[in-house]
Amino acid sequence: MAERTCPYAVLAEFDAPRALVEGAGTLRGDGWRIETFSPFPLDGLGDAIGFSDRAVPVAVLVGAVLGAALIFAIQAGANLDYPLDVGGRPLVTVPGFLLVTLECGILGAVLAGIGTMLARNGLPRLHHPLFNAERFSLASDDRFFLAILVDGDADRAHDARAALWRCGAVDVVDVGEQLVA
Repeated sequence: MAERTCPYAVLAEFDAPRALVEGAGTLRGDGWRIETFSPFPLDGLGDAIGFSDRAVPVAVLVGAVLGAALIFAIQAGANLDYPLDVGGRPLVTVPGFLLVTLECGILGAVLAGIGTMLARNGLPRLHHPLFNAERFSLASDDRFFLAILVDGDADRAHDARAALWRCGAVDVVDVGEQLVA
């Protein structure tokens, strides 16, 4: 199989967190599709990149409610199908089912949250094209990176390089994605 490379993104390196946040806000305001990478959370970066996705918290709530309701229904159904009358107590009692219901609610919340997070992040992706950039490993150490996604358009890559230099980048490199034909 022949492999060929097409432009994936233009990656800029910043040496200060404030420069990354300001650059991200500027570029997003100009209409660029961007991704940012930082070794630690930055105040204001979520607003700068326009992050407003609330899918994970909603999924956690739904998972908790469904998990708790499902296990409560299973316990109640088992007690009604196979009744065991002990001292005239009711067959379906909330205090008797509470511990397992709580645990399964937590389990449902965790599984729904992790599943939604993985799906929204497009994971598992075993290799990302940005890993091919020489200095990108510093994103987990002490550098801040911003990528403008160009999706194979060389003309957009040229404009993206110019926009990144205007934002005060220390270094700008092109990142290609290998395509298998």
